[in-house]
Amino acid sequence: MKNILLLVHDDDGQEARLQAALDLTRSLEGHLTCLDVAALPMVAADYYAGMGEAVLLADERERESKNKVALETRLMNEDVTWNWVDSSGPVSDCILKAATLADVIVLNRKLDGFPYPDMHEIASRVVTQARKPVIAVPDSLRHFDTGRALIAWDGQSSVAATMRAAVPLLALANEVEILTVNDGAARVDPTDAAEYLSRHGIHAVVKVIDDVVHVADTVIIQEAKRFQADYILMGAYGRGRMMETFGGISRRMLASSDLPLVIGH
Repeated sequence: MKNILLLVHDDDGQEARLQAALDLTRSLEGHLTCLDVAALPMVAADYYAGMGEAVLLADERERESKNKVALETRLMNEDVTWNWVDSSGPVSDCILKAATLADVIVLNRKLDGFPYPDMHEIASRVVTQARKPVIAVPDSLRHFDTGRALIAWDGQSSVAATMRAAVPLLALANEVEILTVNDGAARVDPTDAAEYLSRHGIHAVVKVIDDVVHVADTVIIQEAKRFQADYILMGAYGRGRMMETFGGISRRMLASSDLPLVIGH
């Protein structure tokens, strides 16, 4: 997990993404790739054509050019190695194209202020199509802590793959908890996950909560607060009530989690 891909775009979530990416790059002793996307707003694409669309795209590129100058000045004073890639087009398409050799992608879970670009939809699409971990942060984040990790374990391949890919990140944690929510469907035993991590020198505690009343994401968020987790690692799909597409638990976690999500499919 050495190659960190950061979405750069002049929006309300940029500072949170930048701080998370810088912290990750330092902690993992990795390399930061800044992908600066000039994106034409979809509303403009719907209502403008020809010269109007070209003017809007030119304005967007000018904003991103100024954004680039400001961020490059900051990055020159940071103790990380980095490079810059300019791109234009739909944000998700640009990220997926640039993510071929990335180990992890840093995005927002959504923007709580001005809703453009739609980070909720961008994160959803990138998670399902990039096939590598996405770190989706709230736009209020100013520091990514690696000390306490909560793994929402449902026994499925998506969370297993995400956990395996995130071993270098989990190895930085002081405490790791593997949480399984048994909701009345087939029971899941998280012991194998704990044993896997132990072979990498990561000693996790296991917690199983039986709850047939509350939706799984509510239980996960409550346990994350009790455990004082710094981030939650999860798969995009799950078992029982967790066996939902991004219309279910994954969408709700992206919409409401106050903690960064390390999420993969």
